[in-house]
Amino acid sequence: MASPAASPDSSVPSGPTSDSENLSPDELELLAKLEEQNRLLEADSKSMRSVNGSRRNSGSSLVSSSSASSNLGHLEEDTWILWGRVVNEWDEWRKKKEKLLKELIRKGIPHHFRAIVWQLLCSATDMPVKNQYSELLKMSSPCEKLIRRDIARTYPEHEFFKGQDSLGQEVLFNVMKAYSLVDREVGYCQGSAFIVGLLLMQMPEEEAFCVFVRLMQEYRLRELFKPSMAELGLCIYQFEYLLQEQLPELNVHFRSQSFLTSMYASSWFLTLFLTTFPLPVATRVFDIFMYEIVFRVGLALLQFNQAELIQLDMEGMSQFFQKVIPHQFDSCPDKLILKASQVKFNAKKMKRLEKEYAAIKNKEMEEQIEIKESAALADRLIQSKEEVLAVRLREAESLAAVAELRQRVAELEIQREEGLLQGQLDHSDAAQYIRQLKGHIEELKAEIRLLRGPLPFGAVALGTRLGDEDSL
Repeated sequence: MASPAASPDSSVPSGPTSDSENLSPDELELLAKLEEQNRLLEADSKSMRSVNGSRRNSGSSLVSSSSASSNLGHLEEDTWILWGRVVNEWDEWRKKKEKLLKELIRKGIPHHFRAIVWQLLCSATDMPVKNQYSELLKMSSPCEKLIRRDIARTYPEHEFFKGQDSLGQEVLFNVMKAYSLVDREVGYCQGSAFIVGLLLMQMPEEEAFCVFVRLMQEYRLRELFKPSMAELGLCIYQFEYLLQEQLPELNVHFRSQSFLTSMYASSWFLTLFLTTFPLPVATRVFDIFMYEIVFRVGLALLQFNQAELIQLDMEGMSQFFQKVIPHQFDSCPDKLILKASQVKFNAKKMKRLEKEYAAIKNKEMEEQIEIKESAALADRLIQSKEEVLAVRLREAESLAAVAELRQRVAELEIQREEGLLQGQLDHSDAAQYIRQLKGHIEELKAEIRLLRGPLPFGAVALGTRLGDEDSL
């Protein structure tokens, strides 16, 4: 089982491109301009609004550049030409220019091409599930109330999602509801709405639904979003190993401050940094998620900030992660992407860690089963002892009742004997005989008091002995 943070192509090595011999001089020149051009596009708010306005257009309309190129500058037109070529010749680029394609993606996919490129990257352009979408919307889902409650908290400041009756909230609800019906085991998980929300900023809801299904199935995201969220534990376990291996001093500091990995990294894995960075930076990270892995970006962040973090206590580090890190790369996302591409990562070692983690969890499960079985046995023993004590108590009560009856008989006998003696006997032995009978009565009363007190385990034997005596 692959790590849920890894894409199907995560085994492709990172590094500078070696495919330049397959490019024409014009393509090489365009590649050199991409980094500067994409930085300008990221800062262009008009371009961002253009994306929002075009998200309901079909993906195919994003490939054609003839109608829009006249509104762009020379560099923008060059970018459109290159990416238009990439999209229209996608199969060739994936097969023959794979490393170069990765470099292009790392430099940033232009806004207007993101919808179709994301679909092509995860092979979501011709999915059968797309034909089911309209029918799914007619059905009811047990997750609907939960989805309605959460969508207002998803990108609440973004214009597309503002307002209870906004188009953004409506289509976000539709996609999350449809997915909860096709994958009932996962149903709905709050963090997933941020991923779907980003997709809806780029493409129509049917296409966003298909991409999300693909990401959940092929990129291991559904393992993270299952109700138990057990896969998140694996991600944390693997990330802690990488932290200890590559940033040992920072790892020691985190441990000394009891600053747990889950306190800062859980959202990285669950939302792919979409709740960590502002949208322009988060979108660039999402670009490379299709090729890279979340571990690299996380470690790159820690590498950038190791010196500052080591000087802080737990509270200071929490504030640093919440307030400083999110805006470090607003002006230059390329710095983060480059650093992440240079992080060392060994897929075989991660696979070994996955097996180790599975063994640990299996052992914990076995121990929990043993504890439950021991607890059940202890309960049965306690119940048995309680039943024995109840039986003995009933026996004791019966013995006490018998002794009381015997005492009453004895008293009646004494009364009868006293009457006979007083009326018929004048000799001196009568008084002595009465004293003996009264003494015997006192002995019986003492035994009754003993039986009515705390019952020793020998009470049954005592009762047996009393039962065997001759009747008074």
